[in-house]
Amino acid sequence: MKVVNLGESNSVLNHFIAQMRDRSIQKDSMRFRRNLERVGEVFAYEISKTLEYEPVNVETPLGIAECQLHRKPIVLSTILRAGLPLHQGLLNYFDNAENAFVAAFRKYGKDNKFKIQLEYATSASTEGKVLVIADTMLATGASLLLAYQKLIENGEPEHTHIVCAIASAEGVEYLSRNLPHKKVTLWVGAIDEELTNKSYIIPGLGDAGDLAYGDKL
Repeated sequence: MKVVNLGESNSVLNHFIAQMRDRSIQKDSMRFRRNLERVGEVFAYEISKTLEYEPVNVETPLGIAECQLHRKPIVLSTILRAGLPLHQGLLNYFDNAENAFVAAFRKYGKDNKFKIQLEYATSASTEGKVLVIADTMLATGASLLLAYQKLIENGEPEHTHIVCAIASAEGVEYLSRNLPHKKVTLWVGAIDEELTNKSYIIPGLGDAGDLAYGDKL
């Protein structure tokens, strides 16, 4: 698996992520969602550079222009609910993409231990397509791996791009061990080194789903 950390280079992406982390700015849920959406747009642009293109003739009012367009169909997917604004940012650029959604959550037991519960998944065929999975936070990596395995039941993608605004070093290592083949690229905006005993990322930004849409039960 290839890992691309866009946060290692100075760009406006770092400005968006800094605002998402800032506890005073986080009080504005609309700003949080919009920043996450803009992060998705930056990732979409960077992913677009890796796609295969072919020349297509486009008729203008004054003649014919040869344009380079990407040729492979794209399936955009996300893990509900925190990934929705990130997904929307990707969809703003890949507006002809098919879409997939996975509902997964942590079910805690004793001693803060948990297992990932997958309740719902819907997707078009991913056979031979470019699959993009958006998940705002990559903590342990368990839910993302489970979502990936569920989505590829609908066919083997030509390539899979995993997009996470913030990842933990442990989560990156977990995916690297479990997705070793070259047909997967992990895109992150920042990698944080620490997880709490409940597997929350430090410094992270808190619960992205709550910040975007309000507290859950």
